[in-house]
Amino acid sequence: MNSGSIEFHKIWIDQCAATEDIRGTFGPEKALNYLIGEKLFSFLHAAERDPLFAAELPAFLGELRRLFTVQEISEYLDRLELTKYLAPRDVDLEPEPDEDLEEEDVWLDNPVVGAEELLRFSRVRKLLQT
Repeated sequence: MNSGSIEFHKIWIDQCAATEDIRGTFGPEKALNYLIGEKLFSFLHAAERDPLFAAELPAFLGELRRLFTVQEISEYLDRLELTKYLAPRDVDLEPEPDEDLEEEDVWLDNPVVGAEELLRFSRVRKLLQT
C-alpha cells in the first residue's frame, strides 16, 4: 500500500464522505440505505472477523451519528426492520426458470445466514441507539 492510499479497514472515512454527496443529490433515505443498509452492515460483518475493523467501529459509528440525527437513524431502522426483517415473504409458486434470486433474498433461504443477519441487525440497532 502506498503512503497516499487509505488503509482498507479505514474505508469508512471515504464512505462517510460519499454519503454527504448522496444525501445532497438523492436525499436522506438513499444516504441512509447506502451508509447503514450497505456499508455499516458489511463493515460490522468484517469487524466480527478482523480486529482492525473492530477497532475502527467506534469512530465509524461516531461519524455516522454526526451525519444523521437520532430521529433519522431510528426511523430508518424501524423501516428496515418492517420491510426486510419482519416482512412476510412472498412465495412465488411458479418461478420463471431463468429468474435470478435477488441478493437480499438469499439470506432468507439459509437459516444460519438468516440468523446471522437478524443478529447483525439487532447489533446495529443497539450500537446506533446507545
